[in-house]
Amino acid sequence: MNLAIFDLDNTLINGDSDHAWGEFLVERNIVDRQEYAHNNDKFYRDYKLGALDINAYLHFCLKVLAEHPLEQLLAWREQFLEEKIRPMLLPKAKALIEEHRKEGDTLLIITATNRFVTEPIAQLHGIDNLLASEAEKRNGRYTGKPTGIPCYQDGKITRLNQWLKQQEHRFDQSVFYSDSHNDLPLLKLVEKPVAVDPDPQLREYASKQGWSIRSLRNAVE
Repeated sequence: MNLAIFDLDNTLINGDSDHAWGEFLVERNIVDRQEYAHNNDKFYRDYKLGALDINAYLHFCLKVLAEHPLEQLLAWREQFLEEKIRPMLLPKAKALIEEHRKEGDTLLIITATNRFVTEPIAQLHGIDNLLASEAEKRNGRYTGKPTGIPCYQDGKITRLNQWLKQQEHRFDQSVFYSDSHNDLPLLKLVEKPVAVDPDPQLREYASKQGWSIRSLRNAVE
């Protein structure tokens, strides 16, 4: 049995769900429009540069979860999925997932974005296995703090290894699809690294290494 691992943002979807959630909060006046938008954009720029302070970012984006009851958060999330995420879904991504499903591969999404945002997106793709950055919860409410190892850069390897130890069987081979140079640690580890609509840094590295490069958008592969 093989393992098919997928990054989420800008890989399986045409956009960044974490940044889009921040935009949704700003548009709904759930957060301070000017300050939150400024910080949301800054953290996203840092991410694309490979300079993101993941702990600082998680404290920033999880804070809003602690400020509202879960029922309200879930209602907002449903609106977010309809308005922001569904337009980002990619038919080619769905087809790729189905190819692996037909092969009998185990499917896994691994993402730095927190579970609150990404769990329903994984469900939209019919993928049950999700490794994401985790938000702390107590007594049915979020605390606004992260918990565990952030699922980012080298942290993805740590989280994946923890997950693999919990599985009942070993995988013969693993493939990992990602758009981001932030995922190079894990891409270098798997047997089949695939750069999907890669950022410039990843495209350059993948080309030099002879890795597969493909598109799940409308561009020619």
